[in-house]
Amino acid sequence: MTHHAEHGYEAKAAQGGEGASAQKLKTENPATGKPGRTYDGHTREQALAIAGKVREAFPDWRRTSFTERGIVVGTAARILRERKDEFARLMADEMGKPVTEGLAEIEKCAVNCDYFVENAEGFLANEPVQLDGGRAYVTFNPLGPLLAVMPWNFPFWQVFRAAAPALMAGNTVLLKHASNVPGCALAIEDVFREAGAPDNVFRTILIAGRDTAELIDSPDIAAVTLTGSVAAGKAVAEAAGRNLKKTVLELGGSDAYLVLEDADIDHAATVAAMARMVNGGQSCIAGKRFVVVAPVREAFETALAAKMSAIRMGDPLDPATKLGPMVSVKARDEIHRQVRKSIENGARLLCGGEVPDRPGAWYPPTVLTDVKPGQPAYDEEVFGPVAAVIEARDVEDAIRIANDSEFGLGSGVLTRDIRRGEEIAARDLEAGMAFVNENVRSDPRMPFGGVKHSGYGRECGMFGIREFVNIKSVHVRE
Repeated sequence: MTHHAEHGYEAKAAQGGEGASAQKLKTENPATGKPGRTYDGHTREQALAIAGKVREAFPDWRRTSFTERGIVVGTAARILRERKDEFARLMADEMGKPVTEGLAEIEKCAVNCDYFVENAEGFLANEPVQLDGGRAYVTFNPLGPLLAVMPWNFPFWQVFRAAAPALMAGNTVLLKHASNVPGCALAIEDVFREAGAPDNVFRTILIAGRDTAELIDSPDIAAVTLTGSVAAGKAVAEAAGRNLKKTVLELGGSDAYLVLEDADIDHAATVAAMARMVNGGQSCIAGKRFVVVAPVREAFETALAAKMSAIRMGDPLDPATKLGPMVSVKARDEIHRQVRKSIENGARLLCGGEVPDRPGAWYPPTVLTDVKPGQPAYDEEVFGPVAAVIEARDVEDAIRIANDSEFGLGSGVLTRDIRRGEEIAARDLEAGMAFVNENVRSDPRMPFGGVKHSGYGRECGMFGIREFVNIKSVHVRE
């Protein structure tokens, strides 16, 4: 018997959870191109029925203490660590993540759980307000069942980033995961079940994206959080707006890093390569545009191309692998189209840019320079290992180019002048996050999210846990 079967979601995959369904979710190993396991999905009727059960579980869960919730969420952290090898392998099989990165992702999920177990009660403690006469304070009550619509690229982290604070706040959670990672989706439900969560406090449904709007329409759903594409965010926002339901949207990004004339070029290229190659470049907060002031552009692009070329593709199950396959051949082909179109429109290829002659969804680390408006590498989000080098006349021009994007998720400044770099990061860059001399990343302790077409609302930290609560004013005349 496999370890999967021991923990219950192998059987569910075969039986389709709550009743038989005609819909099949077929996985494919992106490293080999070979079919993986097939899962029975839920019908819309089954999904709505499960949403009803998640609603029914809410009143009892909201009345539990922070200590009781913390036992469940803290136990989930322990289970994640105990089963980390299994889950890392599952991610590798379903979406191609190298196991070393998968193990780090599982640990980050566990740290996130621990953080909110420790801090939720303080973040949501009543806040006194000084008014004339009587007592006044603000209290933070859970909203109700949260629908979490999640993507494939960080199939555990994205879910736990939203679920741990939501559960600690007293909400229940319904997960609609990406259809290419159904095993991960069911595994997460299994973690919370094994952790002792009461029935239906956390549930997974396997449905197509087109059926999500009907769930949002359901009175059993109180709010929605989505991480995904701009198109998906607009669709969810539209459906939620019709129903006046609170949403948090974390969408795409085309993160710009400014390389100033006084930057340490080797360090800047190291940070840039690391930023670009996060999750094989398949990350909203991966660095994508490197805006370099003219005097150091040639030195920087040469150093970046050397560091990117040194990253070798390999079997995601090999712990030494730094770059696995893209999520799918379709996604790889779209990345290649963007690269070729950019070159046709004047970009220059420094390394990579060729599709390997092998099965699977492989694409090499690629660097383009002379990137300008009118090229996909400038105008679009390139969701793969492709770095775009853009020349700026000076610092002010670099800031203008960085902000010349529909996106505003993360950003960076690479410079030896820490004071100037901090000023640019804090004041000038139109993004939800700005880092100086390091790559952008999420952290449970810091608010995470963007502006413009990168979405709205925040996850993580105190700001994140307060997104899905009723901020209530209470005044008592004594």
